[in-house]
Amino acid sequence: MIASAGVWALDAESSRLEFAIKHLMFSTLRGRFGAFEGTLEVGADGTASAVGSVQAASIDTNDPVRDGHLRSSADFFDVESYPRIDFRSTGIEGGSGGSVRIRGELTMRGITRVVVLDGQREDVESGTGSRIRLTLRGELNRREFGLVWNQALDSGGALIGNTVKITAEISAVNTGATSGAGRLSPGKTLDATPLRRNARSHGRAAARG
Repeated sequence: MIASAGVWALDAESSRLEFAIKHLMFSTLRGRFGAFEGTLEVGADGTASAVGSVQAASIDTNDPVRDGHLRSSADFFDVESYPRIDFRSTGIEGGSGGSVRIRGELTMRGITRVVVLDGQREDVESGTGSRIRLTLRGELNRREFGLVWNQALDSGGALIGNTVKITAEISAVNTGATSGAGRLSPGKTLDATPLRRNARSHGRAAARG
């Protein structure tokens, strides 16, 4: 069982969603999304399901000009047309030693593909109630989501790679709600406050430069 029965809400202020992709052949471009939300439901029988949504406009690669292009260009996220990146699990397995495997469907730019995230879970003592932490890693091929733009380098090879590595450090708090009381879908959570708080934090960080 990945967690005790109930509904667990992602605590955005204590979570991180990051990515890395090869850039200029030998370097690695790293970035993050600053606004996201998610919910994990665990039944009394141990079966679990999860949904999550990311605000595509919250992408941050520490380069405002590049980030603006990634948000607005039809070659990349085109956030006016596709404001969210959504995830819905199709299977969650908890193994020995706290190991976790989550299979699911990721929808980005209107295209849905299967992704697999592997990692570890741990219980965390806190004064805010029962809490778990998940550290998950996976990868995807950006071209499968319509992100096909690239540029050939004079020295050979391409400007950016195709494989995107994902790292998610998720902290979730038990809400006290009963699993199944209200089935959730991406973009609809029990409480959007964590998303709004994290979005404001992202805005303040961007303003600081």
